Amino acid sequence: MFFNTLSLDEALEISLSKVNALRQSETINVKNIMGRILAADVFSPENLPGFDRSSMDGYAVLAEDTYGASEASPKELKLVGRIEMGQDASTLPTLKNGEAIGISTGGMLPPGADAIVIIEETELENDCLVVFKPAAPGTAVIRADEDFKEGELILPAGHKIRAQDIGALLGVGITQTEVLTQLQVGVISTGDELVPPEKKVTLGQVRDINSYTTTAQIYELNATPISYGIVVDQRKQLADAVSQALAECDAVLISGGSSVGVRDATMDILDHMGEVFVHGIRVAPGKPTIFAMCGDKPVIGLPGNPVSSMIVFEIFVAPILLKRSGSTQLKKFPAQVRAILGKSIPSARGRDDFVRVKLSEQGGVTHAEPIYAHSNNISSLSKADGILPIPADVEGFAREEHVVVELW
Repeated sequence: MFFNTLSLDEALEISLSKVNALRQSETINVKNIMGRILAADVFSPENLPGFDRSSMDGYAVLAEDTYGASEASPKELKLVGRIEMGQDASTLPTLKNGEAIGISTGGMLPPGADAIVIIEETELENDCLVVFKPAAPGTAVIRADEDFKEGELILPAGHKIRAQDIGALLGVGITQTEVLTQLQVGVISTGDELVPPEKKVTLGQVRDINSYTTTAQIYELNATPISYGIVVDQRKQLADAVSQALAECDAVLISGGSSVGVRDATMDILDHMGEVFVHGIRVAPGKPTIFAMCGDKPVIGLPGNPVSSMIVFEIFVAPILLKRSGSTQLKKFPAQVRAILGKSIPSARGRDDFVRVKLSEQGGVTHAEPIYAHSNNISSLSKADGILPIPADVEGFAREEHVVVELW
């Protein structure tokens, strides 16, 4: 057994270099692919919008007919009709010099028209359109292939689908697409002191919450958690649970049993079943973290303290699971907010600190107040609005310093 700590960057670099992405895929309806990862590049089968259309309410014209128009010397054009929304304007007569035709936002330009004069820059006098401002060719016009060109790459393989991506795919008529199968992640909780949350605890016992918070974090990655329950600190029982999880899952997370202790068997089991590459990361909280490979499957030993476990998942586990799932985007891109720090926060050089903070608004300015608590204090998790990262080369932050908080 060893406990040779690495920096967070070193631990991630080593771990990610060992992880292979899954390649199994399935074809599903685009309406159901939120959060899924594309298995192949997706190209547009057609131009979008597919026809020249107006981006404003106004009148379709030949731009040259409006040249020189001004308030003092307006141009007059003959109004020859109106294009209704959804109407195929390609069958209309070609617009001639001196003519204009009414059009709404999104309407299709008629043949011959090359510009839109917006309604606010005109007046209508019976069948005569008075134009007070010139329009250049292309003014307020969305070209037929402006959104997507036929054959253009819409989304690359490995991309994690967002809501706007679904809109893009459906917009060009793609209703089925190939995505990678969802990652199956085994979750094992270890500890003689653990009991299920529904059980009444006796002195010396604690309720298992880590497996549930970890499961929720796995769901946030759009992967599928599989729980193997609570395993006591006995080598055989833990080895059996790990073996079963490895047989049934694509990755395994073990909560607890990662520190150096007499009864901690995780390290020994993983060293026997595979190869341990990381045992200890210079972060606070979360130092006693393990990364191993058993065959081609990553196994991560998480700290037993709830705060440590959740933070290590965000900063270390998530990128590993994202790569394993086939995603090319290995960060969760948490929302960030700039804030003024309410108290000084000291930090030891040589490790990355992740401080829980409470946010508040005062006079339109966001303020961050650090929450000081042990890493097994569950209350500090529910009270925190975000996490303030302190890099290893920074000796903390001063009171009233401007900082960037990652929202929880």
